[in-house]
Amino acid sequence: MLRPGNSISTFKWMGRLALAWAVLCCWPVTAGSGGVFYVAENGDDTSGDGSIAKPWRTITFALDSVPDASTVLVRPGLYNGRIRIRGIFDQGVNVRSEIPYQARLRHTATVITVFENARNITLHGFDIAHAGPGAGGLVVQIQDLGGVTDITLENNILHDSYNNDILKINNGVSNIVVRGNLFYNQQGSDEHIDINSVADVLVEDNIFFNNFAASGRTNNNDTSGYIVIKDSNADDDIYIGARNVTVRRNIFLNWQGSAGANFVLCGEDGQPFYEAFDILVENNLMLGNSSNAIRAPFGVKGCRDVVFRANTVAGDMPGNAFAMRLNREGANPPLDNIFFYNNIWSDPSGSMQDFSDTPVNDTLTVELLNNQYWNAGQALPESPGDLVNPSDDLALLEAAPGLPLQNNIQTPYWIAAQNIFNGGYATIREAFTALAKNYGLPAAASPGIGQALAAQMPVDDLLGLVRGADPDIGALEQGQETFFQDGFEP
Repeated sequence: MLRPGNSISTFKWMGRLALAWAVLCCWPVTAGSGGVFYVAENGDDTSGDGSIAKPWRTITFALDSVPDASTVLVRPGLYNGRIRIRGIFDQGVNVRSEIPYQARLRHTATVITVFENARNITLHGFDIAHAGPGAGGLVVQIQDLGGVTDITLENNILHDSYNNDILKINNGVSNIVVRGNLFYNQQGSDEHIDINSVADVLVEDNIFFNNFAASGRTNNNDTSGYIVIKDSNADDDIYIGARNVTVRRNIFLNWQGSAGANFVLCGEDGQPFYEAFDILVENNLMLGNSSNAIRAPFGVKGCRDVVFRANTVAGDMPGNAFAMRLNREGANPPLDNIFFYNNIWSDPSGSMQDFSDTPVNDTLTVELLNNQYWNAGQALPESPGDLVNPSDDLALLEAAPGLPLQNNIQTPYWIAAQNIFNGGYATIREAFTALAKNYGLPAAASPGIGQALAAQMPVDDLLGLVRGADPDIGALEQGQETFFQDGFEP
């Protein structure tokens, strides 16, 4: 169980691994001892041998053919059709776009399926989307129909589902990492990521937004949240309730969804059990740069043991609640052990009229402690009909964090014809760093500097930099020390 007293040590290893990745992600990757093999648009699975002179045609055939510890380089081009990711590897196989984002994976149904006999496989640097309108459901699906574990999606552009979720992780899989990707434009009442009845999932360093016009699509304001964590199928797999899920160091912006949905939601289906537990949401930046109504940036329905800490929620969040919705639906049990520590909730427009939507009988235990609040000098909203109000915070800090204004934020969608992200960024990480620094960094004189409750802070911040001994409230630390001193050298 994720307990407030031991969560730092429990998740410290995640911080260490993530710090290493933050350095290594932008550096060339040395091939594994299994060798380097090639897939190309003009390759052949029958006559090819995986060499650069005679490449294979499909990723699936390559995974069926390479030894453990191999690197599969996929040459630039358009690859149509379903890709089956499979293979049991002890050391792991890395499947990479040879030139980042230049291998385009498309299909009129699910583009990538990871269903059975798949372990220790990484997909890196691809442009993955549906082929267009009328496609079958899902862009990528990872589910356990037999032996699926330790799958990593890293530095990919995952976008434009025309049917259902962009990424679905479900039915009993475990040890899944979703790191450093760019997500945008799902379809209908579905999500960017549906994390459903699984264990040990890490979602970090990603950018989530919608910009339907950029893809030539209409915004119907009917899509669901960016991330949902839940259990839809009860005992149909080995888990009852998604568990041990961490959502950290992500950026959420440009809401174009339903007025009843959230950036991140735990629980959704009104089940008679806890749909999710042992959930950690930390170091995220949630930007209210859109005029579209949102239900609340963060929501919990029928879950337990959820920690929301060191996040920065900033901007004009039109809709129902500026911070959170905690409730139960259908047959849900009451929520229990829901904790909010060291977060910034800042509305520079002074339009925060409702802090939370929290029916008093729907949650057994909730704690709000050491958070910073700002409503542009207007009174913080209090509602006697809600369980959670700013005045419940015994270490409340009401002060302007000095965050930059969110005028004219450019969403970093991929412009394939120019081989660049909107805003002029060459990589996802470059776009991530710019958004973080431009919109998430408090002023040097912010009253929240050095005021975090240290026992409830991650070891690092939004950019993966080590926090000081007296950490700052919110997702991004002022005056961070780099982590090279901690043993991670490029």
